[in-house]
Amino acid sequence: MSIVTITNQNYETADFSKDDIATFLFHALEQYGDKKPDILKCLEYALSAEPGKGGLITLAEENGKIVGAVVINHTGMGGYIPENILVYIAVDPSQRGKGVGKLLMEEAIGKSSGDIALHVEPENPAKRLYERLGFTNKYLEMRLHKA
Repeated sequence: MSIVTITNQNYETADFSKDDIATFLFHALEQYGDKKPDILKCLEYALSAEPGKGGLITLAEENGKIVGAVVINHTGMGGYIPENILVYIAVDPSQRGKGVGKLLMEEAIGKSSGDIALHVEPENPAKRLYERLGFTNKYLEMRLHKA
């Protein structure tokens, strides 16, 4: 298995397209995921060269197939809001429990500059991984969804 990080600077030489990555995430995220068009918007943002945008995509690949992915978007802020937000992490069901998620997270954290925030549902099994990596629960997130 190999781990690779993709940014807007090296995307043109990447082995996988945005659609490949979005399809993997859509299936592997299961009940914790979003619709594929929304995932594609996130990937576009992560790979954007526009000022205030960007991020990174870290992939685990085995035998020419994506088996894990992390997507981090830059927030364009810092200090009062972390510089980065972890939007997606997913591991192929056949690879879960083998440390792939930890490897992906360590690589993504190492390649990111600044703090990283994430949202996780309390019953999501990945919550333990985040805690072991040093993430803490400082705030209760509240959202207002306007129709």
